[in-house]
Amino acid sequence: MATLTYERQLDKIKNAPGFIAALDQSGGSTPKALRLYGVPDNWYVKDEKSMFDQMHMMRERIITSQEFKGDRILAAILFEDTVHREIKGMPAAKYLWEEKGIVPIVKIDQGLENENNGVQLMKPMTKLGDILKVAQDNGIFGTKARSFIKLANHQGINENVRQQFKIGKTVCAAGLHPILEPEIDISSREKVEAEGILKNALLENLNNLGPEEKIMLKLTLPTIPNFYSEVIAHPNVLRVVALSGGYTRAEANSLLAQNENMVASFSRALTEGLSVKDSEEFFDSKLDDSIGSIYFASVGNI
Repeated sequence: MATLTYERQLDKIKNAPGFIAALDQSGGSTPKALRLYGVPDNWYVKDEKSMFDQMHMMRERIITSQEFKGDRILAAILFEDTVHREIKGMPAAKYLWEEKGIVPIVKIDQGLENENNGVQLMKPMTKLGDILKVAQDNGIFGTKARSFIKLANHQGINENVRQQFKIGKTVCAAGLHPILEPEIDISSREKVEAEGILKNALLENLNNLGPEEKIMLKLTLPTIPNFYSEVIAHPNVLRVVALSGGYTRAEANSLLAQNENMVASFSRALTEGLSVKDSEEFFDSKLDDSIGSIYFASVGNI
């Protein structure tokens, strides 16, 4: 029998207004995120632990801000390292839900393969079973896994989507809800064509899910507004969220507002302009502006 917490989290993900905050920068993207935040490479020793210590301080500052709460934020995607850490003396995922009313989600992919057939598949998930157990033990609602599409290659995109749904089924079998993220490169010369192939592949794979296999999708903002409306309306889809993908926050918000029933799941656009040197008051003010603008872009098109 589903727990009351699960039912409340499911209802929030499906029905509440708001967006999903992406705080899951991995080893590859963390140095750039820290530099944008004002933390130069020489502030930490060149090893993963010290780097992630700095990243956790940034994430903790965001999460504990008075502006970061569940009235505007549905969920937060965490890097696995964060799940193993504490925030104000509480396990991070527990703090998010119990203190902030924000649904915890964990990133599960282990990076990307080299490009082949115009896409980058996910590397073999050798730790998937362990991460899913960590998620279950920490009361985490769902997962996120990212792959990448550069060109409108039918074979590559279909293989990419099949891999995503295979992992998604494993996540569903563990009692969690996956976010599948087959990102399309916003600078691709074949973006429009790739979106057409991707939509068809998504619908085909969605139609092969069982009635209890409910997923989320995280997609690049489409060139044609409302292009993914059939995907959004599919009975197996809890939410379709948009990634910022390198757009500025203003650009991403503008594009998002053109797509009905699609909400944000921004990372770089969310933290844009925040600085380690900000006073608490200034930091909170800038974060409030960021969250507010993304929230209104998300709910204004519902």
